[in-house]
Amino acid sequence: MDFFEFLDQHAVAQQFGRGDHVFRQGDADRSLYFVRYGFLKAYYLTESGGEQIKSFIDQGKVIGSLTAAAVGEPNTFSLVCLEACTLMRFSFDALREQAAQNAALSEMVTSLLLELAMKKERREYEFLCLSAEERYRRLLARMPELPTRVTQQDIALYLGITPVALSRIKKRLADQVG
Repeated sequence: MDFFEFLDQHAVAQQFGRGDHVFRQGDADRSLYFVRYGFLKAYYLTESGGEQIKSFIDQGKVIGSLTAAAVGEPNTFSLVCLEACTLMRFSFDALREQAAQNAALSEMVTSLLLELAMKKERREYEFLCLSAEERYRRLLARMPELPTRVTQQDIALYLGITPVALSRIKKRLADQVG
């Protein structure tokens, strides 16, 4: 059984509109979601009510709070649709059970977890070691369409800077090119 066969047998398709939350920080949701269509934003709410963007999720990716899915704790972040989305919702427990019985599915789960770990390692490195300008350059290299899909405010929040600082970076980069 491959991952798409697993989804056919164990997942439920769900439609969400732009601005709809799939889940919110603090909710109990042990599911994972495969993004069939759409674009989403995962974010944290700080104690002061501010927003910190964890990641942007495009179609073909899997998202969910592993803390919630694996051990039943509340979701540590919120997930909102930036575009209309079709998500395939499936049980983390069902995935683990099926992966234990199927080598191909087990390999896919391992690959998924490695991809997540590498993404987290890269994000940590970029925050700790790179300037905001270099983080922006790398973000655009990975997701060149991002400025057409999200607001400047969201890009700034993802980079950990203000929208004004992002405007200055963009101007510097444009001056270097022109």
